[in-house]
Amino acid sequence: MDNLLDRASFLKLPEDFVKAAAQQLGDETEAFLDSFLSPPCRGIRLNPMKRPEGMMPDSMGERVPWEEDGYLLSMESDAGKCVLHEAGAWYLQEPSAMLPARVLDAKPGEKVLDLCAAPGGKSGQILAALNKQGLLVSNEIVPSRAKILSQNLERLGAVNALVISEEPRRLKDRWPDTFDAVLVDAPCSGEGMFRRHPETRDEWSLASVKGCQERQREILTSAACMVKAGGRLVYSTCTLNRMENEDNVEWFLDTFRDFTLTPFSLPGADGEKGYFTCYPHRVRGEGQFTALFRKTDGEERDMKCISPVRPEKDEIRAAKEVRIDLDNNVHRMGTKLFRLAVCPDLQGLKVYRAGVFLGEVRKGIFQMDHALAVCSDPPDLERIELTETEAKTYLSGGTIQVNESLKGWRLPCYAGLPLGFGKASGGILKNHYPKGLRRELS
Repeated sequence: MDNLLDRASFLKLPEDFVKAAAQQLGDETEAFLDSFLSPPCRGIRLNPMKRPEGMMPDSMGERVPWEEDGYLLSMESDAGKCVLHEAGAWYLQEPSAMLPARVLDAKPGEKVLDLCAAPGGKSGQILAALNKQGLLVSNEIVPSRAKILSQNLERLGAVNALVISEEPRRLKDRWPDTFDAVLVDAPCSGEGMFRRHPETRDEWSLASVKGCQERQREILTSAACMVKAGGRLVYSTCTLNRMENEDNVEWFLDTFRDFTLTPFSLPGADGEKGYFTCYPHRVRGEGQFTALFRKTDGEERDMKCISPVRPEKDEIRAAKEVRIDLDNNVHRMGTKLFRLAVCPDLQGLKVYRAGVFLGEVRKGIFQMDHALAVCSDPPDLERIELTETEAKTYLSGGTIQVNESLKGWRLPCYAGLPLGFGKASGGILKNHYPKGLRRELS
């Protein structure tokens, strides 16, 4: 043990963390500690809802075993600072973090809840699995993180997601026995991120682990109430200690006797006991724990949904003028119209995104929302394919030179993917990319 503690000091790892690791890993402990001398793993997940024409990210390596759209990514890659990233063609996601959503195994048409969803990588995976059918409710209790979650799902093209910011205990009273699948990627002590974010080592303590365990049990209590009979619950953390992982599994099974652990098997992740831990010396990824439960008894209740609104005549007229069809799935939020096929009652909820915001009428003109341009079902407007240089100019807020014969609204695209709206007039494509999203790309 003295040798291990000397190594812990050299690696600037908390002693109590190393002692706990030694109890869990035994003879593997040295290999585990050696993994902290290696660089962290980066990953990228291609977005099946937005396939660019003939273009792939640079520096993409081997496929992540458990995610068919996931790949390892070199440390030098700038895939997060390019046009196609902004267009939603992919999402940068650490390889191990791709496992929980794959274990959840959402199916088209299901109602799914991602209870601790920011920044949105796992929600993006769930949306891809739902294939624009059913409903995903993505919740994030911290408002600033809920805003980032909403922006990320918009970029990925979400059409059937509801983004809210609520305490889990409030949601369990609203949606008991409702969801086919619930993901709890719980706030944790973050040991799995020690390699990626070394500064977190100084914030770790046994007291913080205990505090996280208590908070996780509160969240799981709410989550269990919202799973319908026969439904699935995935519990995951990006930490490695037994208190937050295996001990919570045992507590959950003792507390909720209508749930059972369900074995799962994915390439590279054999959860024969119903759970699996990604250790950085065993897999090409960071630390992650994933457990799968199934609810064997209980009820199944319908989600109370609201009826679509009938848009006003002036809204229908104004929308038609810009070739937008206000179909039978249109709802209203304030003065804005949005499209969502399965729309629960939103009264009393802090809503950041509901389906696809279409726009609103101002002074008789239908002002289209940016989300409509970049969703996976964009409007039927003429497209203008931009060069990479032009696309970067557009994303930074600049105007684009176009043929003087072009008039009216267009969808500027790169590799076939819409970037936003533009209005052609006098040989210029005026920029309507939201100011809050504009950025300079190298």
